[in-house]
Amino acid sequence: MNQIAIPPAQALTCGADATAFAHNPGYRRMFEQDQLTLGIFLPLRFYEGDMSVLAGQADLVSELDRLGFAATWVRDVPLYDPSFGDAGQVFDPFTYLAYLAARTKQIALVTGSAIFTLRHPIDLAKAAATLDQLSGGRLVMGIASGDRPIEFPAYGLEHGERGERFAHSVDYFRQLLQARPTAIQSALGSLSDAQLLPKPVTGRIPLIVTGRSQQSMQWLGTQADGWLTYPDSTQDRRGPQRLAERIRTWRSSIPGGGFRPHMTNEWIDLAEDPNFPRTPLRGGYVLKTGRNGLIDLLGEWREAGVNHAALGIQMAQRPAADIIQELAQDVLPLFPSRTGPAPYPQHW
Repeated sequence: MNQIAIPPAQALTCGADATAFAHNPGYRRMFEQDQLTLGIFLPLRFYEGDMSVLAGQADLVSELDRLGFAATWVRDVPLYDPSFGDAGQVFDPFTYLAYLAARTKQIALVTGSAIFTLRHPIDLAKAAATLDQLSGGRLVMGIASGDRPIEFPAYGLEHGERGERFAHSVDYFRQLLQARPTAIQSALGSLSDAQLLPKPVTGRIPLIVTGRSQQSMQWLGTQADGWLTYPDSTQDRRGPQRLAERIRTWRSSIPGGGFRPHMTNEWIDLAEDPNFPRTPLRGGYVLKTGRNGLIDLLGEWREAGVNHAALGIQMAQRPAADIIQELAQDVLPLFPSRTGPAPYPQHW
C-alpha cells in the first residue's frame, strides 16, 4: 500500500477542525461533537438494468428535506462493472446533486464518495464550487481513491498508483479553491497567472476521506476534514466497540486535538415489527432490523464517537416512502439535525 508523507509545502492546505466550518450550512447541519445525525444514501432502490426504478426519487428527497433529515448522499461510480454487481447512483453525482439542490432547501448534499483519482482536480474543483454556490453552501464532499480496478485503465491510469495520485489531487483541489490566486506546482499540473472560479460560499468545502484511501493514519489525521469508515459488524455491540477504537486512534493523530467528525453507513432492511432483532443478511452487507434495534445501533455508534450515520435502503423490502416516514417519526427525533447557519440566498 502506498502511504504518502506530507511535505511541509502542504501546510496551508491541510484539513481543518470544526471552527473552520462555523459558517458552512451543510457541515453545521450534519456535525456536532458528541452528537449523531441521520442521512439517507441514494439510490433509494437498487438499479438492475431499468432506469424506471429511480422514478420519483427526487420527490422523496424533497420529502427528506421537509422532514428534517441532515443529509442526502450520492455515490460516484463512473463505469458499471458487472463483477461488482452494483451500479451505484447511476447519475453523475455533481449533475444530480445540482438537480436535487433545486428541489430542496436545507438538507446537506453529500458525495459518498467522489473518486479523486479519476478526475483532474481542476474539473473536480469547478464542479464542486459551482454546486456549493448553487446550493447556498450545502455541499459536503466524501472523497476516495477508488475501489473498482476496471475503471483505472479506462482513464489511462494505474490502479496501483491511486494512493499517490489521491494525495496530490487533494492538495491541488484545496489550492485551487483558496481565496487568493496562487501559483501551483503539482505532479498533476502547473498553474500560474490564472485562477479557478467560482469560489466556495464559505471559503472551504469539507473533504471527508473514505477509509484509508491508501494513506497513512498520520496523513488522515493531518489532511482529512472528517473520516468516513465502514461500521464493522452491526448485529451486536462488539462492532461499535471496535469502531470506537479506530475513531480514537484517528482522533489522536489530529494536530491540536480539535474536533473533526466521523461518519459511518449501513444498508438496512427495516422490518415492520419494531422489535425485530438485528440480523445480518447477504454476508453482513445488509442489516435487517426493527426500528428499536436501529435506535440501539445508532446510540452505540454515538457512544463510539460517530457523528453522522448514512443509511441506505436500496435493499429493503418495504416501500421507500414507508421507511422514510417511519424513520422520520420514530428515529429522527432522537438524532436530530443540528442547528446552524441557514443556506445562503440562491437567486441564480
